[in-house]
Amino acid sequence: MSAPDDTTSRVRRRRMEIFAFLFLTAVVMPVLAVGTVGSTGLAVWIYQMFAGPPGPPASPH
Repeated sequence: MSAPDDTTSRVRRRRMEIFAFLFLTAVVMPVLAVGTVGSTGLAVWIYQMFAGPPGPPASPH
């Protein structure tokens, strides 16, 4: 009698693994990517507010 239970648990585990994979690839990774790029952009913007824009210094004339 344990054979049907074993098969059911395998199917359920496989289904949960597929759900976890899809959740990670469709939700978590894009959120992390947007957060990383956004926070880097914010950090550079704040840095440039204090240090000035990149490039050579303005000519004195």
